[in-house]
Amino acid sequence: MNDWTTSHDRVLAQRRAEGWMFLIEAARDLRTTGAIAPSGRALSRALTDPVRDLAGRPLTVLEVGGGTGAVTRALIPQLSRGSRLDIVEANPRFAAQLRDLVASHPHLAGTPRQVDVHQTYVEQLDTDQQYDVIISGLPLTNFTPAQVERIMARYMDLLHPGGTLTYFAYLGTRAIRALTASQAEARRHASVEAVMSTYQRAYGTGRWTVWANLPPAHVWHLQRPLVTADRSESQSAEAKR
Repeated sequence: MNDWTTSHDRVLAQRRAEGWMFLIEAARDLRTTGAIAPSGRALSRALTDPVRDLAGRPLTVLEVGGGTGAVTRALIPQLSRGSRLDIVEANPRFAAQLRDLVASHPHLAGTPRQVDVHQTYVEQLDTDQQYDVIISGLPLTNFTPAQVERIMARYMDLLHPGGTLTYFAYLGTRAIRALTASQAEARRHASVEAVMSTYQRAYGTGRWTVWANLPPAHVWHLQRPLVTADRSESQSAEAKR
């Protein structure tokens, strides 16, 4: 058995183990896990495209909802020298697995402080850092509208002006809930989508459909303005005086 075969078998075994772990956590609490399988390669790549687009300079990157590390694993090799990655994961079992991934990842050898895992909620993340890119893996459509508003506002606060937020939403969830959920649940889902639509209209720079994922998903890119509207209006008023 050659080295490639051994490595390939190890990767397959790892992915099977992660898939089972994800199913177990979904069974514990599907509402906060958000899916029954980790993000596939195509979705992971689409979510990390903003980091790839900025390759060649040091970046500050935040991943929220790292799960079993599917997106993290695609992200780490894209980090240029001097970059920093913070990973937020509230689930203690997922957080422990992410720490193991970081500790053993070959791209991080000799740079142990380049990546940190924080077991917390993003709303409670204690940091003064702002980020060039935020990658969100949170199941936003599973939360209440008020929670989604707090999370999205927090994302915008954490972004550098001009920074990019990337996140995904599974296709067809509203139609499925309309058919299978209670009226209250369908209304909650519609209200969450209304909150997200407000942010998409205000800050959206692109949307892509990833069909090669289970289930298929839209990936959104939102950008924090370089100058806020209030500041821009204030500067305009000052210039007229």
